[in-house]
Amino acid sequence: MVEPFCNEPFTDFSQSGNREAFAAALKKVQAQLGQEYGLLIGGEKLMTARKAVSVNPADPTQVIGTVSQADTALADRAIRAAARAFTFWKSVPPAGRARLLYKIAAILRRRKAEFSAWMVVEAGKSWAEADADTAEAIDFLEFYGRETERLAQRQPLTRIPGEDNELTYIPLGVGVIIPPWNFPLAIMAGLTSAAVAAGNTVVLKPASATPVVAAKFMELLQLAGLPDGVVNFLPGSGQEVGDYLVEHPLTRFISFTGSREVGLRINELAAKTAPGQRWIKRVVAEMGGKDAIIVDSDSDLELAAEAITASAFGFAGQKCSACSRAIVHESVYDDVLRRVAERVSRLRVGDPSDPEIDVGPVIDAKAHLKILEYLEIGSTEGRVVCGGGAGDAKGYYIEPTVIADVDVKARIAQEEIFGPVVAFIKAASFDQALELANDSEYGLTGAVISRNRAHLEKARTEFHVGNLYFNRKCTGALVGVHPFGGFNMSGTDSKAGGRDYLLQFTQAKVVSERF
Repeated sequence: MVEPFCNEPFTDFSQSGNREAFAAALKKVQAQLGQEYGLLIGGEKLMTARKAVSVNPADPTQVIGTVSQADTALADRAIRAAARAFTFWKSVPPAGRARLLYKIAAILRRRKAEFSAWMVVEAGKSWAEADADTAEAIDFLEFYGRETERLAQRQPLTRIPGEDNELTYIPLGVGVIIPPWNFPLAIMAGLTSAAVAAGNTVVLKPASATPVVAAKFMELLQLAGLPDGVVNFLPGSGQEVGDYLVEHPLTRFISFTGSREVGLRINELAAKTAPGQRWIKRVVAEMGGKDAIIVDSDSDLELAAEAITASAFGFAGQKCSACSRAIVHESVYDDVLRRVAERVSRLRVGDPSDPEIDVGPVIDAKAHLKILEYLEIGSTEGRVVCGGGAGDAKGYYIEPTVIADVDVKARIAQEEIFGPVVAFIKAASFDQALELANDSEYGLTGAVISRNRAHLEKARTEFHVGNLYFNRKCTGALVGVHPFGGFNMSGTDSKAGGRDYLLQFTQAKVVSERF
């Protein structure tokens, strides 16, 4: 019997043994840098003439790996391979699919430090951030395995005399998985395993910035015995290969995590019916946020400063759940601002292979330039309290930046920056703070720091976000504990890691028999 789900514990790096094990994993990964990785279509490994080079954002001269790139012909081949595999995979009993996920999770757990080390060098994650990413990947595998077994049980229906009625959840078909680079293992593994657990087959187009982590995950799937064609690995250009996959008539659903712009494009393309298409394509999307932490007049100010700092600058602010707006009651505004600035001034920025580093680089040159442009804008829209510029020129570093006295309509208060930047906004009352927090096209996460029970209960109903936290940071959702997904332009409120999630990759069928 499978044990009840529980979250994978994080590694305690204060213990010397754990630190030594992780340092050894980093050395092992360093010895494998620069290898070439190919496509995997229907179990066949393919190398192409077109290549993309993945580099270390902490030192872009260091090549992590070279990855073959697909074209539309190979994309078509991958979709058709997935369609062939669906003919048998859909018939594998849910318990069998679940066992596969449990095996993948077991192997990943044994190689936890190694996979985390790959994210340190390819995504620029600190030791703790990378470890949490791998733990979340394990959680998704374990949780979705149990969920597919739960959904396979006889579903409760109203019974009437003389009939037997049964509702079952059957898979959709071929899906396209388009994960982000910021959680290159957890979200990629979660999107993929959810679809596969539900009985679907997929084409996985990895994030362009972190394809090697995805390639290593594909090796894990093969090691665990996943049948050929169930997951097809297709690195390639989003505009060329991504659009083609979304528009293909055999594509039944698209599961996407990324920017608002790309998500809306996918939704638009998926809504168009291609010749030969027999279904309305389903889109499951999580598209980012402009998340706010409200600090009430009656609150623990040290807790507030800790929550804002952790939420804004963890992984250099490159989380869709990151706090990019601190909306603080005017009576405590200066005090909270001072406390946050003091904490930020102590953050250590540098190469995340060093365990003492708090904030690593941003992901690539494009992101680096974009964030610097926002810092220029921010310097005209508010008062730069700390940071405000680039860091060490060796990598894609940005100084953790706090900008005070920002108007709610300012660009840095409305647009998703996706970097280590937080805008401080002053509120005259708690009601106004709620209005300011909701003044956004996004609605992903938020937090309220307050001792006032009436204010917390008002926020419970009026703060319009998918994941709302009280007296804690607004990042760090745990699988099974905080089902994750947002409102408005933050996506379809997919609630990843929740009991509703697998339903998005299934369709309900009712069979009635009269006796």
